Amino acid sequence: MATTVTMPKMGFDMVEGKLLRWLKKVGEPVKAGEPLAEIETEKVNIEFEAPASGVLKAVLIEEGTTVPVGTPIAIIAAPDEPVEAPAAAPAVREGPPLPTPAPGTPPPPAPAPAPVGAPTPPPGGRVKASPLARRLAREAGIDLREIPGTGPGGRVVKRDVDRYLQARAPAAAPPPPPAAAPIPTPAPAPVPTPAPTAVPVSPLRQAIARRMTVSKQTAPHFYVTVEVDMDEAMAWRARINEALGERGKVTVNDMVVKAAALALREFPALRSSYQEGGLVRHEAIHIGIAVALEEGLITVVLRDADRKPLAQIARESKELVERARSGKVRPEDIEGSVFTVSNLGMFDVEHFIAIINPPEAAIMAVGSVREVPVVKNGQLAIGQRMKVTVSADHRVTDGAEVARFLQAFRRYLENPLLLLVE
Repeated sequence: MATTVTMPKMGFDMVEGKLLRWLKKVGEPVKAGEPLAEIETEKVNIEFEAPASGVLKAVLIEEGTTVPVGTPIAIIAAPDEPVEAPAAAPAVREGPPLPTPAPGTPPPPAPAPAPVGAPTPPPGGRVKASPLARRLAREAGIDLREIPGTGPGGRVVKRDVDRYLQARAPAAAPPPPPAAAPIPTPAPAPVPTPAPTAVPVSPLRQAIARRMTVSKQTAPHFYVTVEVDMDEAMAWRARINEALGERGKVTVNDMVVKAAALALREFPALRSSYQEGGLVRHEAIHIGIAVALEEGLITVVLRDADRKPLAQIARESKELVERARSGKVRPEDIEGSVFTVSNLGMFDVEHFIAIINPPEAAIMAVGSVREVPVVKNGQLAIGQRMKVTVSADHRVTDGAEVARFLQAFRRYLENPLLLLVE
């Protein structure tokens, strides 16, 4: 019976995938579990295995096409079995536009001032004037003939002199001429500012942006920080690595993963997921390990970390990180984590907090192991300390429970032989 191959769902939040390359040609035999195609998810590129054996009868989408999860992409059937291909689904694509700037406007013109007028002298002859008017005119140095009289018979009286003097009062000073327009000085040439450029965002970066936004908006985060005495752990690790020699190395992160996995046995809430209507408790303790890639951050999954010896954790963690960085992760490498460890100690980061990786309930942020002054037995000494912060979902757990979890976690690292016996 023919098998219709569909775009697989690799991760709980995967909604579409891009078929990068077919690894089999139409007409070629295929075995179940054999790589059939290379698929790009939002996180990584993965070789997708054939779900059935037979002959690849038809491919339903071209290379480079993005389709939703569940879309038929190929048909596998027996060599002599006739098949009828279903209608191909439309591809998913998008494309954004860009804006442009605008220029300025010129300045307006200016206004102008107005002129003034002058009086005319009277005729000569004897002037009729009152004695007071004569005296005022004399004192003011005015010729009475210049003053029009308004008294009886044209006689010049005091009010005529006063009016004349007022009329001769100096007119208001004309407005000062407008100041000469300043000679414009050339403005300094503007320093060209580089225009912002739009940078394409990788699918992984888009996935990180979407998931971290959802996490921060839906999961009420709270944070608990402890400092771990790493003197015994670092000394013990040095002895183990010396004993292992060429067979491998145990890193601080391997010890942190093991200690966290053991502590999670005692605190099932921190390996749970919140869903509407209740919690989903995960019995298998699969620890996610954050790995930094050029495109962003992905989480590889170390399965059953509480049940594996430390040397095995070290070896498998190294293989997972190498596959992630070489673009060869498998579907099971990135699915199913219940708790994540994010370690920035190798970057000499003392302390940080992380955003919960949904649908998990908590994430552990690990800083570097630092030599600091400490007090031992009442004496100042040098000790090795490491700060650890757990970000937790308040819908699932509370501060006191996370504090008890961190006490258990710290107990394993401060007594590292417990990492061997459990």
